[in-house]
Amino acid sequence: MSRAVLSLGSNVGDRTAHLQTAVNSLGRTVRAVSSIYRTPPWGGVPQPDYYNLVVIAEDDGNDAHAWWERCQALEQEAGRERTIRWGPRTLDADVIVVEVHGHAVISDEPELTLPHPRAAQRAFVLRPWAEIDPTAELPGAGAIADLLDRLDTSGIVRVGHVR
Repeated sequence: MSRAVLSLGSNVGDRTAHLQTAVNSLGRTVRAVSSIYRTPPWGGVPQPDYYNLVVIAEDDGNDAHAWWERCQALEQEAGRERTIRWGPRTLDADVIVVEVHGHAVISDEPELTLPHPRAAQRAFVLRPWAEIDPTAELPGAGAIADLLDRLDTSGIVRVGHVR
């Protein structure tokens, strides 16, 4: 059994529809979905605000690479184009943490670094994650509630839900 925390975001087109389609595509693996949060863009590229949410998913057969491949497929299905690093996108799907049989997967591979190397700095990941799993821990960094307390969350606003 593997358990993944996935962060989904969109700031191009119908942001809610892109998130809804991605969650639907994850299908029966979905165990919890946070609210949608409007968040300021991250990375210094001028662009519209994002809609972000976090999904907790479980699957009998997925390992960490399978979750990464699943996220890549979600982005492709949404028509994501990789033109500018941290630029606007129809869908951004990141693997934050993967546990296999209750143990955190640690990876420093170029295409899949786990836990996600910048998750502890991203309120747009931690805020929705804390909503659906308030006692969660980011391996190597600590409790997400404590990490979130150290970040500026003033620009993060709950705006809705996927169905």
